[in-house]
Amino acid sequence: MIYNMEDSHNLTWQSTTVGKQDRRQRNGHESFVLWFTGLSGAGKSTIANLLEQVLFAQGIHTYLLDGDNVRMGLNSDLGFSATERRENIRRVAEVAKLFVDAGVVTLTAFISPYQSDREMARSLFTDTEFVEVYVDCPIEVCATRDPKGLYLRAQSGQIKEFTGVAAPYETPQQPDIVLHTNLQTPLECVQQILGCLVSWGLLSKDNSLANSLEDTCVTREGQR
Repeated sequence: MIYNMEDSHNLTWQSTTVGKQDRRQRNGHESFVLWFTGLSGAGKSTIANLLEQVLFAQGIHTYLLDGDNVRMGLNSDLGFSATERRENIRRVAEVAKLFVDAGVVTLTAFISPYQSDREMARSLFTDTEFVEVYVDCPIEVCATRDPKGLYLRAQSGQIKEFTGVAAPYETPQQPDIVLHTNLQTPLECVQQILGCLVSWGLLSKDNSLANSLEDTCVTREGQR
C-alpha cells in the first residue's frame, strides 16, 4: 500500500541533540548523495560499486543503495507502473536523506526515469548535498550488456513497461556529471567523478585518482 501523505498531519519533526554537522565532524568528511541515473545496462551499478570501493578504502563512510537490492526489501511491495516507480524513487530519496543526515556519502543506482522524480529527490537536499550523475549510454549498447536478457524479454513483450522499450526515459536536463560509458571505462568514470568532487570541495585533495581530472569540472552554484 502506498503511503497516504494525509497521515502526516498529526506528526511533528523531532529534533535531535546530535546533528548532521556533528556526525560530519566525527567522520572527518562531508556527506552527500551521488544520484546515478540512466538506462538499464548503462553501467550505474558497476560504476557506483567501484566508486564506493575507492572511497571506502580511503576511510570515507559510504553506503550504496542499489535498485534491485532495495526492490527486494524495502520496496518489495511496488511494481513498475508510473505511480509505483515514483513511489520507489520517493522512498529511496527519503532513505538517502537519512543517510546524508547520518554523515554518510550515499550512492544510489536507480534508473529513475522521470525528470520530476529526480527533481523531487534533489529538493530534499541542500545545493551541495545532491550530485546527479547521468550515466549516458546508447540503448543499442545497453542491450548488448544484458546478462539477464531483460531487453530481449521486453522486446518480445514478456516484460511490460520496460524503460527504453515500452516505457519512457526522460534524459536529465542539467545533470551535475555526465558519463559516457560507451566511450569510457568504469575506472575513467570513477576518476571523472572524483575529480569533480574534489573540485567542488566535497572531497579532500589527498585523492590521487582525482587530482588529474579536477580541473575538468565546472563550478556548481553553492560549491566552494
